[in-house]
Amino acid sequence: MAEKHKPGEIAKRSGQYPIQGPRGGDTGKERTVVKGEPFPPTPQKGQTYGTPDQTKH
Repeated sequence: MAEKHKPGEIAKRSGQYPIQGPRGGDTGKERTVVKGEPFPPTPQKGQTYGTPDQTKH
């Protein structure tokens, strides 16, 4: 099952997180989030963050 992360949740690992629409579809946008930092607000209500492309830092 794909991961879903909400804005404000603390990231467990660093990476490029894709922004998903309210029904789970890809928006084509992503945000870089650092381990231990909260996920930033999404551009639109109901969006979440998906499974990241991990980085080494």
